[in-house]
Amino acid sequence: MRLSRDAGKTYPQKHERNLTEALPSLPAAVRIFGKDGTCAAIFLDFDSSVAGLDWVQADVRAVKSWLHSVGARWIEDYSPNGGRHVYVPLARRVTFSEARDLVEALGTRYRTLDKTPHQNLLHGCMRTPGSPHKRGGHQELAMSLSVAYDIARRPNRQTVWAAMTKDLAAEIKAVRALRQEETFTPVTSDAPIFDQPVGRMSRAMQVLAQTGMYDTNRYASDSDARQAIILSAAAAGLKLVDVERRILQGTWPGLASFYARYAARHRFPSLRRDWSNALSYLTKNQAEETEQGNVRRSPTSQPPTQGGGMKGSSPTSNPDAEHRYIRTWRSALRIREVSYQQSRSGMGRRMVLRALGEAAHKTASRFVEFGVRSIAVATGLDHTTVGLHLRQLREEKDPLITLVEEARGTKGDLYMLTVPEELKSVAEDTTWQKGKIHALRPVFRELGLPAAFVYEALEHSPGMPIVEIVRVSRLSRSAVHEALEVLAAWNLAVRSSRRAWSIVAGTSLKQLAEQFGVLEAVAVQVQRYRNDRIIWREWLAKNVNTVPELLSADEDYPWETFEGPPDEWLLSDMAFNRTG
Repeated sequence: MRLSRDAGKTYPQKHERNLTEALPSLPAAVRIFGKDGTCAAIFLDFDSSVAGLDWVQADVRAVKSWLHSVGARWIEDYSPNGGRHVYVPLARRVTFSEARDLVEALGTRYRTLDKTPHQNLLHGCMRTPGSPHKRGGHQELAMSLSVAYDIARRPNRQTVWAAMTKDLAAEIKAVRALRQEETFTPVTSDAPIFDQPVGRMSRAMQVLAQTGMYDTNRYASDSDARQAIILSAAAAGLKLVDVERRILQGTWPGLASFYARYAARHRFPSLRRDWSNALSYLTKNQAEETEQGNVRRSPTSQPPTQGGGMKGSSPTSNPDAEHRYIRTWRSALRIREVSYQQSRSGMGRRMVLRALGEAAHKTASRFVEFGVRSIAVATGLDHTTVGLHLRQLREEKDPLITLVEEARGTKGDLYMLTVPEELKSVAEDTTWQKGKIHALRPVFRELGLPAAFVYEALEHSPGMPIVEIVRVSRLSRSAVHEALEVLAAWNLAVRSSRRAWSIVAGTSLKQLAEQFGVLEAVAVQVQRYRNDRIIWREWLAKNVNTVPELLSADEDYPWETFEGPPDEWLLSDMAFNRTG
């Protein structure tokens, strides 16, 4: 189920929880489609805001009469605002495409029927009986519990589904034809234009694998669409096991739905046949594809990682000494962070400082010349917000950062990480924090800053009770409780029998980010800032009597893949650190 923390306005993916026997205290909705891209019931949502209560009641009476005529059984409920839900349980799960076609066809008959829940494979959901309602009260059954239970226990057979689709054959044909006439606008229409490295599928194919939505003018059927995904995955260098894992774990429910037409025991053998065909095709056309770059290179993927270090970072000649200094600065940061607890913008400032620390480790220098847009990508904030935080941080008494040189031309402000004199002796005597320092890793754009700080605390010190997490993370107890609930829901943290929390090392942050679609948001932000830089560079070329310097390499650095300083720096802890 998905909980709504804004009184029923939205049901975000990050608030997804397992179903429990306890009644939820917040408005809750269940997802219509499972990880395999199929559904076990048709959800019909009649919305009173479209044409009023009278029209809803008329449409519900009509649809129940139609269901009775085809031999179907249904469950009905109503909401305090007059809306109605009709559920048609099915003995055989149907695919996303089949369910969408049927509901869209019914939508041509009934004006108040909301078709959108069945048009979104990833986020389609509906409040069910028992859920609190945003206007007070609950979603309530319009029939006895025993009758509803009997219908759920004995769902409609395949013959009923066949009768429903047969009766709606003309409408289904019409909605499919209309879909072919419409201009298909995928979510990647405003996607940035990148060169795709080997090992990364194009964003269009990733979205297709996730949503199952495709241009019917390009792919004639689900089979054609699924083969395009398989071919793209093979060309990007993925392995068959990578594709199988994404299907089983629900990362690619769209692709899973394309195989749902087969019996469960035949789905993966069919996938393996498609994979073999894709490899054969790529082998035969390798020379042509190398020349044209129409599979391995796509205009919708991330750039390759920059190599050879970063320009303009003013590295010193002694990287060891710099990394030791940066680790001491991190100790000072941990001490100073308590002063940001009472500020509404405190978490944002803490993340900006982490981004600067990450950049310093990356360049092996306490001097950081990354622009506000690069830091914005690293923190998930807007660049104007980053600029505000930087100004406030450098204006503090005994600041942790010092502005060495203001921005000029295409170069950003040059900052130096500073260990305040009042904290210097304590920071130098404090044990260095083991592990890497991270800015905001992409998945926490969805899960939130509190979850990022709690995860960081558990990452550095596993087996912590809540009291200790509150102390280390510098968050309120309620914020820590909510963050732990979010982390536990996505198997990122687990509580032991001794009531101590630890992270689940086997859960991939990158995979969750892919599942949430966060990498798409990162890519869009990167491209928007690249466009800004192009405009700025052109303005400089026209208005400044010098040739503008090239953009520094950090501007294209893929922050979402950076993992901090190398582990070998940890080996010098005992040699160079003094403990208190």
